[in-house]
Parts: sequence; structure tokens; C-alpha cells
Amino acid sequence: MQKSYLALGCFWKPEETFRQLTGVVETEVGYAGGASSSTNYEEVCTGNTGHTETVKIIYDEKIISYENLLEVFFKTHDPTQKDMQYPDMGTQYRSEIFYENEQQKNTAEKYKNFINEKLDGKIETNISKIKNYCKAEEYHQKYIMKRNQ
Repeated sequence: MQKSYLALGCFWKPEETFRQLTGVVETEVGYAGGASSSTNYEEVCTGNTGHTETVKIIYDEKIISYENLLEVFFKTHDPTQKDMQYPDMGTQYRSEIFYENEQQKNTAEKYKNFINEKLDGKIETNISKIKNYCKAEEYHQKYIMKRNQ
């Protein structure tokens, strides 16, 4: 099993999208990229922690590839918006691909460049090494699924 950490605005809808993909074993929402190893929703909402809302994806690479996840990532949000995904604004809603190793980093950079060419160099997505991932509060987990039951 492999892990991927993707930030693409408010994490509720992306979690639902990724969770339904064949080959995705588990999803979890949390906060990543900030200065502290622990944080919470109220702190992240201030925009001062450096964290962004992030979806952690555990997947079977024999069924779905990292590149397939990146394809969904770029199709399900607007990567040309800086520090926001309309209507949510702030650095906590930025577009960011967090990598765990050099292979993920290289794949992410290659795929971002491919998409950036198609969008005339307007991509605002960051690519960073994963740091300080914190699981979000339980009421955020599988939020859309819980609301539809």
C-alpha cells in the first residue's frame, strides 16, 4: 500500500471523490504543511498555522497509480487559484501536492508541468515534502457520506 497527501481546497468533497476510486483503500482528512506537529480546525482557520486542509489517501498501487491520483487531483479543483478554492479563501485552502519520497516528487513535478503547459503556465499548485500532517477532528471524517445517510 502507498500513501498520498493532496490538498485541493475544503477537504470534504475531495475526500468523497478519492474514497470512491477503485484501488483506494482508505481516506482520511487532516491538515498538513504547517509549522506545528499538532493543530486543530479552529487554529487552521486563522490562516496562521501554515497548514492546509489535506486528504490522506491510502491506495493499492497495483490497482491505481499515483499518476492516476494526480489526474483526479487536477480535474477536481482549480489549480490556477492561489490560496483559495472559490468560495473558500486563505492559505489553508491552497492547492498542494505533498510527497513522501523522490519518486512521488518527480512524478508530481512531471505531471504538474504537463498540466501547466495546457493551462498556459497558470498553475499555482505547490509541491512540497509532507510535514506535520495531523488528522482532522472526527466530525470532518467522511463528512459527506455521513450527511447523506
